[in-house]
Amino acid sequence: MATDKKFAVAGASTFGGDTKIRFANDMMRTKILQKNGHTDIDLVDLPKEMTKAEIVQHLKSIKFGQGNAAIEAAIAYAEKKNPSSTKTVKAKTAKVTAPATSASEDAPF
Repeated sequence: MATDKKFAVAGASTFGGDTKIRFANDMMRTKILQKNGHTDIDLVDLPKEMTKAEIVQHLKSIKFGQGNAAIEAAIAYAEKKNPSSTKTVKAKTAKVTAPATSASEDAPF
C-alpha cells in the first residue's frame, strides 16, 4: 500500500539474490546495507523529497538501471506496489428531497 512518506535517497541493492528498490533519507543507508550483506548497492540523491510513487517515476525518467534486467524488474514491481495518486475517484452522490409543505404552514398565526 502506498504511503505519503517522503524520501531523499533511492536506488537498488541485491540481497540473497533478490534485487529491490531501496528508499532512504540519507546516503548513510549505504553503510547499513553493506553491513547487512547487500551487494550491487546503487543509491542516488533525489532532486527533492519524494513519495515512493514519485520516486519510481523519477527513476524511470533518468533511466536508472537501464540494461540491468533485475533493476528494471524491481522498478516495475515497486511501481505496481506504489501506484501514482493521479487516479480519479468517483464520489457517490445522495439524492435528497425536501418534505412537502402545505400553504397553512407558511401562514402567520
